[in-house]
Amino acid sequence: MPTIDPQTEAALEHLSAADPVMAHLIQKRGPLVLAASDDYFFTLLESIVSQQLSSKAAATILARILSLFPDKGAANPESVLAVPDQALRDAGLSWSKVSYVKDLADRVASGRLPLDHIAQMPDEEAIEALVAVKGIGRWTAEMFLMFSLARRDVLAVDDYGLRAAMMSLYGLPDLPKPATMRELAEPWRPYRSYGCLYLWHSRDNAPKIEALEAKG
Repeated sequence: MPTIDPQTEAALEHLSAADPVMAHLIQKRGPLVLAASDDYFFTLLESIVSQQLSSKAAATILARILSLFPDKGAANPESVLAVPDQALRDAGLSWSKVSYVKDLADRVASGRLPLDHIAQMPDEEAIEALVAVKGIGRWTAEMFLMFSLARRDVLAVDDYGLRAAMMSLYGLPDLPKPATMRELAEPWRPYRSYGCLYLWHSRDNAPKIEALEAKG
């Protein structure tokens, strides 16, 4: 196995010993790692813009929105709040999404969503803070924990790809319910995020939720 960071090495050793399905996937694919990013506001803005859109459509709308900001590309709460609602609508956002991105920006600017220290929050505390934002549900919050904060023990039970992979790899008759997914993934603790990476890779797909999760 190539040189990897200690956490990834520990995760892969644990998963291989705990679950023969994981052992097979790890042997077949090799190391998959969790990598943190730090542009938290942009990531959340992009997640709202992208809801229920193709990647191409979402990229087009996001580019239009970024062009509205003074420095043409740097997304921050103050820039979003300064843009008139109609301009965001004209860029391609629905009125609902206009309200979502404004709520995100307002919560970050006011400190109600403290992105400056969200990396220090426990998982559930961070999820609670994120889902308070209009347009952000638990699935989006879990993706943020995995792919922005590189949290090692997240299981996204609403993710379609994970459900489909579990059904196929574990010989289930139907797409598993959350309780079944948690039971199957229990041996993966405390590295369930890594298990998710291997399930997604087994189907050569990316995280995806079936239905709009946005609230209000």
